Amino acid sequence: MRTKPLQTPLSEERVRELRVGDRVVITGVVFTARDTVHKYLAAGGDLPGGVDLRGGVIYHCGPVAVRGNDGRWQIVAAGPTTSYREEPYQAEIIRKFGLRAVIGKGGMGGKTLEALKQHGCVYLHAVGGAAQVLAECVTAVQDVWFLDEFGAPEAMWKLAVADFPAVVTMDATGNSLHELVRASSQTELARALSGSP
Repeated sequence: MRTKPLQTPLSEERVRELRVGDRVVITGVVFTARDTVHKYLAAGGDLPGGVDLRGGVIYHCGPVAVRGNDGRWQIVAAGPTTSYREEPYQAEIIRKFGLRAVIGKGGMGGKTLEALKQHGCVYLHAVGGAAQVLAECVTAVQDVWFLDEFGAPEAMWKLAVADFPAVVTMDATGNSLHELVRASSQTELARALSGSP
């Protein structure tokens, strides 16, 4: 299967062409956001000045960052965090800020899936356990906000990335690989418990 390149900002048309199972590589800018930022934004908090998420990508990630003697940040680990924790907030943030992609691990629920379909957004699954490898795709830290208020893992980082790999596991047509796997697992479990071959 051919890997599809994505360049941020993403257009709705480009996103709606993607399907569950597509492999992608992202080049451009991604913004990290975990529980605290999601809760803050969903409760009516403002984006930092100059930040525009329209056509943008949010990454469920609490990167490990070190600051060099020159004052510049370097990301040394950038693995995905479990996305389902953002389920109470994600749909509203997609709608409110015009997101086109969310990256994380483990998938999300029905509320987010409906928002993906309605607003033209996809969920991209990044490989867990590969934090250092994914950090190599980060070419620069362009900015960081909420560092003092929320701490480094929960801060909002603006990262320049090149060829960041992920797989579409929830698309804008309403398909969810996570839901298919769950349903298949339930069927197999029921069969095993019933003693059927």
